[in-house]
Amino acid sequence: MGRLTEILNNAQDRAKQASLPYAGVLLPHEAAELLELAPGARLIDVRSRAELDLVGMIPNAIHAEFRHFPGWAPNPHFLTQLKQQTDHEALMLFICRNGARSHNAAITAAEAGWHDSYNVTEGFEGDYNKATSHRNELNGWRARGLPWVQIP
Repeated sequence: MGRLTEILNNAQDRAKQASLPYAGVLLPHEAAELLELAPGARLIDVRSRAELDLVGMIPNAIHAEFRHFPGWAPNPHFLTQLKQQTDHEALMLFICRNGARSHNAAITAAEAGWHDSYNVTEGFEGDYNKATSHRNELNGWRARGLPWVQIP
């Protein structure tokens, strides 16, 4: 079995164990590796524009807000934006701040016909560290040292 198959099988097993309606659950380092192994895969960052501007972004990620800031109202154009920027046959990897919005985005995409929808658990900033009152320390894309950039 190749590494790509191993990553996808592990992600799919996690989704089955949790009875999730989308294809799989990836850890951030698995998502990054998958993007290298499967050039057709697409990382969809569903954070708000404000989060991207203030916290940083992942190079080559597609941006489609799942909820708008401020107020966190649902983006009524989310599926239209996905249709404009992706192929229904692509592996779709959804990421947000901590994995919650991307979980809901993966459900929405799967229900709309993107059958290879995966959630990147932990998200970009990871879980909140109660000991320090910060994110980006316990886990997540940034804490794992994966590629990201800050807009000057």
